[in-house]
Amino acid sequence: MKYLITGATGHLGSKILSEMRKLVSDKDIVAGVHTLSKAAHLKEQNLKIVQVDYFDRDSLVNALKNIDVFIYVPTKSHDSFTRITELEYVVKAARKSNVAHILAMGFIADQINDPFALSAFYGYLPRRLAESGVDYTIIRNALYADTLISQIPDFIKQENVFYPVGNKALSYIGLNDIAKAIAKVAVTSSLRQNEKVYTLTQEKNYTMSELAEILTKITGQKIGYKPVSLREYKDLNDEYGEGYILSSLYDAGSRGFLAEVSNDYRLIMGHQATSLEDFLSDNYT
Repeated sequence: MKYLITGATGHLGSKILSEMRKLVSDKDIVAGVHTLSKAAHLKEQNLKIVQVDYFDRDSLVNALKNIDVFIYVPTKSHDSFTRITELEYVVKAARKSNVAHILAMGFIADQINDPFALSAFYGYLPRRLAESGVDYTIIRNALYADTLISQIPDFIKQENVFYPVGNKALSYIGLNDIAKAIAKVAVTSSLRQNEKVYTLTQEKNYTMSELAEILTKITGQKIGYKPVSLREYKDLNDEYGEGYILSSLYDAGSRGFLAEVSNDYRLIMGHQATSLEDFLSDNYT
């Protein structure tokens, strides 16, 4: 079996690559990257590297030649139109290259009335793959627990968690756990079922008051919950033009769309995902 992992130098793709190397031989892995210079360290380890440009049909078709399982990690584009266009190129290239199976990343904010700025893409993904004629599996993930680590200093400074979700709960999972589960599904035929959709979450979701209690315990600093408005949250995060995406995400959270909990991680791995308290304890310094 030949496996192509896209985004192999990115935050998630690099972790998937690392987990895959524990399960199959390096000779069966192809690392897909957008910028070859960023993969010099992988080339030094004798991994096969290919350039993947989702919007260059020839590049994509060439990268997918002789690939059995295509692990598709979408780019970080900030609008659904760009991601849907990217997906169209992916599907067409996979068909032309006779890829046997696509393992695609999804997200829990995919409901038909979800206001998240990328929900149209995540809702389109399963429908497009279903009509593609290519076997596929989708792995939907909850919110990245990793993002909480970078926000802890702000929570301490404000003495509050300030996500604008009211009394609704949020569901999390760590990138390491996501990568392990994706790698396991990729290499296990009984898990890599056509049309199967897995949802990766921890086994509990958390209201922001509960999150604040955990953060107080871990940091030793008193942290409460005082939400800002969606507009205020957008303005707080608009330095790089991403405020509207994040505010739309927590708008979805305030409607209960980010509270989903599943035992699929346990089904895949045979044990529960790292709990939020253990994750934060292990990663906060």
